[in-house]
Amino acid sequence: MLEWIKELGSFEQIDIEEGKGLLKPITPNGHIHLPPNFSAFETVEQAVKLAHSQGVNVLGLSNYYDFAVYEDFQQHCLAKGIFPLYGLEIIAMEDQLKQTGIRINDPANPGKFYICGKAITRFQPMSQKAKSLIDIIRQNDIERIAKMIEKLNKVFDVGGVEIGLTYDDIVDGVVRRHCYKREGVYLQERHVAQAFQEAFFTRIQADSRKKSLETILDTSCENCDSPIEVQNAIRSNLLKAGKACFVEESFVSLDQAKQLINELAGVVCYPVLADGSAKRCEYETPVEKLIDSLTSSGIYMVEFIPLRNNKDVMEEYVLALRQAGFVVTAGTEHNTPDLVSLVPKRKDGTEIPKHIQEIFIEGACVVAAHQFLTAQRQCGFLDHDGKPNSAYSSADDRIKAISAVGRKAINSYLHKYA
Repeated sequence: MLEWIKELGSFEQIDIEEGKGLLKPITPNGHIHLPPNFSAFETVEQAVKLAHSQGVNVLGLSNYYDFAVYEDFQQHCLAKGIFPLYGLEIIAMEDQLKQTGIRINDPANPGKFYICGKAITRFQPMSQKAKSLIDIIRQNDIERIAKMIEKLNKVFDVGGVEIGLTYDDIVDGVVRRHCYKREGVYLQERHVAQAFQEAFFTRIQADSRKKSLETILDTSCENCDSPIEVQNAIRSNLLKAGKACFVEESFVSLDQAKQLINELAGVVCYPVLADGSAKRCEYETPVEKLIDSLTSSGIYMVEFIPLRNNKDVMEEYVLALRQAGFVVTAGTEHNTPDLVSLVPKRKDGTEIPKHIQEIFIEGACVVAAHQFLTAQRQCGFLDHDGKPNSAYSSADDRIKAISAVGRKAINSYLHKYA
């Protein structure tokens, strides 16, 4: 599947004339979700075409728990001249932080740890250890979502609306919607909320929805004719912690998540929430504390979803983390129905300032370099144990040198395919 990387040649073979190749503009988005994950996109083709039309030429996929869609993603990227980055997202739990009430990057759940793996290249086929870890994650998710669906059915029944959906019913709906094979579908809360909203709409006429839904949710509900608003209401009033249909999640530990990413030859990357939560998470506040925590955890890369952050906070965190020797990337997620710009923008919708964008570009180039090098059995930004490449004397030297490799690889690719 990664033959295109090898076709670019070794780093020594990539030689693009200064001014014609190395200065070619790079517009990256390091993190989107695609079907069968819950996504703003109906198809992979739609996402890649939109990225191309908006000028994005480096695009990172970070799906949960299944990689069958990655080949389709790759083919569409090759066709549009977009450099594909392969990644994944994992939810882990740190029990000690949960017990002490420390929120990490989930504002509602202490100890819950979203973590990403960037530039994975050993996912087809996976090692036995990687397969064992991902099978644990998948089974935990399946059992939890199935229990959640049972509870939702009972709550809707009590509220006078018989839904009667099963786990398989909802999987079948995802398969039909996205024309995807069912063995690659692992349901998320948003899939469940969408399925129950759609079933509710087919059973209850528009003029009766508000009264019926308020009975089921036991709270007032506005915009009861909006599918997205009703899905959000189901999630927030029934599925979240402390609500009637909440099911305790079973997670791997952060160490297990890191092991999985290492087995896939990727780079562990921490998604920074910052002021994406009205009350900032204790793990991340202040930024100096975040730096210390990530350093002690052996994490050397971070990611922002700029649309979450006010400009001053984003700038404070980005500059501090880069100064501390972290690779910094950015993406858009697109894991809700909102079809926002694929070019990352700030919370107020304005362009990211040039000096911050250059840091994000540098980060994307590091991810591309790690992917390029490890696909050819060389040491990338990290070694096979997840430790920083020891060929460099400082974190800053390492980032700059590896980023230069990535910039050359991206430009070689763009000259070949764009």
